[in-house]
Amino acid sequence: MNDLAAMQALLEPLFPGLMGVRLGELAADRVVAEMPVRPDLCTAGGILHGGAYMAFADTLGAVGTLLNLGPAKRTTTTDSSTKFMASARVGTTVTGESVALHRGRTTMVWQTSIRNAEGKLCAVVTQTQLVLAIES
Repeated sequence: MNDLAAMQALLEPLFPGLMGVRLGELAADRVVAEMPVRPDLCTAGGILHGGAYMAFADTLGAVGTLLNLGPAKRTTTTDSSTKFMASARVGTTVTGESVALHRGRTTMVWQTSIRNAEGKLCAVVTQTQLVLAIES
């Protein structure tokens, strides 16, 4: 599924849609998206919650994996590591770029860089996606 509109439609009724994730670019080795920094995604002080960064990145890595799955396959995240460097303020938009570090038959590893509206690196998330067969 490399169709941007179809992938966005898949996300809309799910948690990423609730968070406001908007896909921008899809490729087998790279996914780019934006997410508005809304008050309900923030901590006290109006800065994006760490969990929102992590959920945003998890979405992009999962989307990247979906783009690479064969027939009758699905994926799940097995681990994720996040490093925080800066903040994003309420009323702005963050941009995430997820790149494939490894696209194997049974696992895929994605690294997502999230930047604030000024282009400053806020977080780097590295995650492993397990590739599973769909059970009938």
